[in-house]
Amino acid sequence: MSDRHPLFKPLIFVGGIVFGFGLGFSHMARPEVVLNFLQFDDLGLPFVMFGAAIVSGVAFALLPRIRDAAPLTGDPYERRLKPFDRNVLVGGAVFGVGWGLSGICPGAAYASLGVGNITILWALAGMFLGAYAQGYWRSRTRSGDTGVTGAD
Repeated sequence: MSDRHPLFKPLIFVGGIVFGFGLGFSHMARPEVVLNFLQFDDLGLPFVMFGAAIVSGVAFALLPRIRDAAPLTGDPYERRLKPFDRNVLVGGAVFGVGWGLSGICPGAAYASLGVGNITILWALAGMFLGAYAQGYWRSRTRSGDTGVTGAD
């Protein structure tokens, strides 16, 4: 039995709706817009990203001062720092190549379905296959084990 607040899942769902609406409204759910950004033809994407980062940054800076714990989970606010290591560099590079080839990042891929882009299912299938392959590879090799569990 989960000890989470009963509104946890509904509020996560509402947050997803807001996120998807924002991606659709800003046209960031369209791969051609993302590809135009990557080719420096359309610089609207950084404004959307920086706007989201500013709102999130302000929230993460202010919430711990207002409350001691997260309202829906009761967990204390704390930073979870991840080391900047080879896995971060390699994973970021591979993610960037996939982003450039597909023209869409994972969050926007789901929102892209909502705006009628059914062919994005190929990219989503590739993302799931790639994530599965990485998880399988990591479970088979102890050298890739960083001590981080799958619960993170």
